[in-house]
Amino acid sequence: MKKSKIILGGLAVMTSTLLAACGASSSKTAANQKLNWMEEAELSTIDVSKIMDDVSFNQVNQVMEGLYTLGNNAKVKNALASKATVYKDGKTWTFNIRKNAKWSNGQALTAKDFVYSWKRTVDPKTASEYSYLFSGIENADAIVAGKKKASTLGIKAVGKYKLVVSLERKIPYFKLLMAFPLFFPQNEQAVKKYGSKYGTASKYMVYNGPFVHKGWTGSNLSWKLVKNKYYWDKKDVKLTQINYSVQKSPSTAYNLYQAGKLDGTILDAQASKQLTKSKGYTIRKVANTQYLQFNLKKYSKFKSTNLRRGISMAINRSSLSKTLGATYKAATTFTSSGLTTVNGEDFTKLAASSEAKKYTSYNKQLAKQYFEKGLKEEGLSKLSFTLLASDDDTSKKLAEFVQSQLETAFGDKITVKVQSIPSKTKLNRVLAGNFECTLSGWIADYADPISFLECETTGNSYNYGSWSNKEYDKLIAASKTSSGEARMKLLAKTENILMVNQGVTPLTQANKAWMIKSKVKGIIYNSAGVCYNFKYAYIAN
Repeated sequence: MKKSKIILGGLAVMTSTLLAACGASSSKTAANQKLNWMEEAELSTIDVSKIMDDVSFNQVNQVMEGLYTLGNNAKVKNALASKATVYKDGKTWTFNIRKNAKWSNGQALTAKDFVYSWKRTVDPKTASEYSYLFSGIENADAIVAGKKKASTLGIKAVGKYKLVVSLERKIPYFKLLMAFPLFFPQNEQAVKKYGSKYGTASKYMVYNGPFVHKGWTGSNLSWKLVKNKYYWDKKDVKLTQINYSVQKSPSTAYNLYQAGKLDGTILDAQASKQLTKSKGYTIRKVANTQYLQFNLKKYSKFKSTNLRRGISMAINRSSLSKTLGATYKAATTFTSSGLTTVNGEDFTKLAASSEAKKYTSYNKQLAKQYFEKGLKEEGLSKLSFTLLASDDDTSKKLAEFVQSQLETAFGDKITVKVQSIPSKTKLNRVLAGNFECTLSGWIADYADPISFLECETTGNSYNYGSWSNKEYDKLIAASKTSSGEARMKLLAKTENILMVNQGVTPLTQANKAWMIKSKVKGIIYNSAGVCYNFKYAYIAN
């Protein structure tokens, strides 16, 4: 996913954009409060425990709510928590849950809904891809590893409206985590009622956020969000409905925008250049990285570090970014630039050694040397593989560029086939390990390098390629018990190890160019975590 940043623990802010101040209507609202919006890919699930892609996270963020929410500039604000208290050691948190909070079926929302949700997510039986984010909460790691029961997780309800969370260590970004959908409550009655169907369609859910989901059957490409009459803060919700459609082609989406059928549309490279000075042109900053993952578990041909280095050096990232458009830039680190700073400098500069730069810089001649060395190490005369990608326009262009670069650099010693398929199908293929090489993307869940780097630890559910390095794992573990600059230096070392060994091959980082109707106000957008919050959005006259 991806999925994008915040002052906390000495980290710098990644700029967020707010179209209008939260809850403030500087212009009069229109009579018709219906917004027409788009997503770039299919919706996979709305099950809080099982979401793992940015579309699903974005949808859940509109129809569900947790202890906190993110406002302008990723400022953490109280949501279901009316009050929070933390002990001096930073390891025990007590939250008071709003007594007027309800589910969309009219049931009262209580502290037990958080307890149930968290325990369900960390339970190995649930098979949550994101359960590792609970690390640091008492017994979470042991539960995920199958060594303790989910019932031992460090969370308990004291009465109906008091929630107590116990940590094993201070977590610098804890409040940010509490605003992330993975930590939202779930209605136990609904989960048990719908069973395996829970979260697979709009009707197999109950909601507690500003909107409720309608019309998604599990596979269709359009649905709507309707204002939730049971939402505790419904007075601040202006929109009555958000009409969503999946638009994989930016040119098609722009035509719909011009025709008045979309109020916002993403732009492709050509349109972005042409419309830069047009009214409504908006750049959305995203803390993300697109990269290649090689299936090291299933295919021994990718196990040669030198071969992966050769592939990386054969890709002209500057040319790639120009091909995709002005909002894209070359990525030479897995962690996105602009996420955090250390002593006034971007974290990626701290992490960039000369050796790491060597393997992420375009050098066709050197690429051949390393590639051929890698072939010999694996006993191969040539390399053939299929590059798996999503079927949206940008992903297809990116994959085809990589294909062209590698075949140009290595000639008859390589054959690359691009397979572009629907995003949901691709995700299922990757989860099943049914791929050779896949084009992946990651958006930071919060403004900390570990949001990227922990993904590539041994056994992590997002380490689809199964790359493994003992020193890397040790440094990540050490970073969890350190703080400040010392912690950042440990994380910088892990980034360097990842790039030197090409555990993943970064390609680009991308902001997104949009056209947004001037009548659309109040959207909260953050570049990390779940990007969009439509709670305060409205249509102006």
